[in-house]
Amino acid sequence: MKLRWLKFSLAYTTPAIVLFSIYSGNYWSYSAVIVLFVIIPFLELFTKGSTKNLDKIEEEIAKEDRVYDWLLYGLVPLQYIILMYFLVQVSDEKLPLYFKLGATTAFGMACGILGINAAHELGHRTTWYEQLMSKMLLLTTLYMHFFIEHNRGHHKNVSTDDDPASSRFGETVYAFYFRTIWGSWLSAWHLEAEKLKRKNLPFWSFKNEMLVYQIVQLLLILAIGFIFGTTTLLFYFLGALIGILLLETVNYIEHYGLRRKRTDKSYERTLPIHSWNSNHPIGRLILLELSRHSDHHYMASRKYQILRHFDESPQMPTGYPGMLLLSLCPPLWFKLMHRRIELYRQTLKGTDLA
Repeated sequence: MKLRWLKFSLAYTTPAIVLFSIYSGNYWSYSAVIVLFVIIPFLELFTKGSTKNLDKIEEEIAKEDRVYDWLLYGLVPLQYIILMYFLVQVSDEKLPLYFKLGATTAFGMACGILGINAAHELGHRTTWYEQLMSKMLLLTTLYMHFFIEHNRGHHKNVSTDDDPASSRFGETVYAFYFRTIWGSWLSAWHLEAEKLKRKNLPFWSFKNEMLVYQIVQLLLILAIGFIFGTTTLLFYFLGALIGILLLETVNYIEHYGLRRKRTDKSYERTLPIHSWNSNHPIGRLILLELSRHSDHHYMASRKYQILRHFDESPQMPTGYPGMLLLSLCPPLWFKLMHRRIELYRQTLKGTDLA
């Protein structure tokens, strides 16, 4: 039990392969995307993963073990090292364009997996320094509004049509991109305006976190453009966009076709049946248990190392990397997922969860 944390060191696979890709200077720059979205999905075709949960004593021990926290914290400086090294490399005029495009895809992987996924875990913590680290990570991919919208919007409205980050039955991932990216940004402004109004604080002030986020992100953009030039800035924008699309593809697969029932005045409580779950081991460990998403929405305060499997949760046929790829081909996605949704609905009939 004492060394259980060791398996989560697999989360450092991403920064390692990204740094190698950016260092290579040649076609090896595509290593990150090949490892994360070709090799890992292939391996996960042959894995099922464990449905075992920690017992009460093991859970308490794991929850209090600070090693899990330090594993998470270590990803923050690594993301900034990756950002700086990426900017230096793609600004080198001697390096070929094909390498720079490969390095940009690698940086995009880091933005999605470190810059947003690790930020997601930190953003649910309650200490000021963990929340600061979350915002620092989101800054690297220009998605700081996620801190507001995810915590105050998505978790409240998940699996309803009120949530821009919950995909709808029959909606393609490409249509979802346009709806969720714009809708989430607007939602964050709305949530922040409501908070300021409740506190009788002015909208146009530094008390408005959304306003501060836009200024900080603009300063980063100006700094990159001034120090490294406009061409490097364009590569940075492309990498950040890849990270954003990676996040939103994850959002797409996590709640696809699942909806909470509407009561007279509100929606039913969020339950494990309202999120897709995956126990496939490689994706689980690389993404810090993100794929045990059912428990995360059922109890958002639970740290990643103690998230649980629920038998009643709908299960993905493979891990997150494979499901992300599948979602990019809507006909295949609909064929597989609509059949699985229908079978899942049949299993719920006659139960209290139906």
